[in-house]
Amino acid sequence: MQEKNITPMIDSDLSIRPAPEEKESDMRLENKEYLARPVTLEQEKELEPQIHPQKRKIFYPVTTKIVTRTAMIAAFYVVLTLLSQLFGLGFGVVQFRISEALTVLPLFFFSAVPALAIGCLIANLFSPYIVFEFIGVAASLIAGLSTYLIGILIKTNTKLNEGLRLAMGILPPILFNALLVPLIITLAGAPYAYWYAFGFVGLGQLAVLTVLGIPLYFILKRLDSKVNIFK
Repeated sequence: MQEKNITPMIDSDLSIRPAPEEKESDMRLENKEYLARPVTLEQEKELEPQIHPQKRKIFYPVTTKIVTRTAMIAAFYVVLTLLSQLFGLGFGVVQFRISEALTVLPLFFFSAVPALAIGCLIANLFSPYIVFEFIGVAASLIAGLSTYLIGILIKTNTKLNEGLRLAMGILPPILFNALLVPLIITLAGAPYAYWYAFGFVGLGQLAVLTVLGIPLYFILKRLDSKVNIFK
């Protein structure tokens, strides 16, 4: 009887493929080693989507840097408001608060919103209309939030968008201060009609943001492009 020549069928790719268990084990070991590497907070934020693809962070922890920046903006607002008051322009119908130039800051980062509200609250403690100055703080807070949202919605990918973002961003501080600050003056019994005060406060706010706020915006934008001051 003739013997049959039987050649075993071997998959040529089988020898180079790791066994399923070995592959999974290697992947687990690699991930453990990867996660065990020391990383900075900034690197962790960048690597988070790679390590946990389905995890999305909504709120980030408040860092020392954010608290310091908030305190500094609030302090600047108070000092600049009191400086304006030396010339009788910090409170009252005719206002030219140098500090209101800082209302462009929410276009860059959120921490400017509470910073401006806190600064306004402290500065208004020196106001002759202190009883009703909570209205001014509310105006500052609403205006800051509105400017921040405008900064998010309008991107700066073109020069046209950049100009539109800035023009729309300075409108809330002008509008809300013009609407609410006259309420403080009239409720305090000052002998001025509401719309009279509305016009003067609005014009003062427009002047500050045009003369000081817009240049400040472009100075900060230029600095940020060179040294990343908002990172």
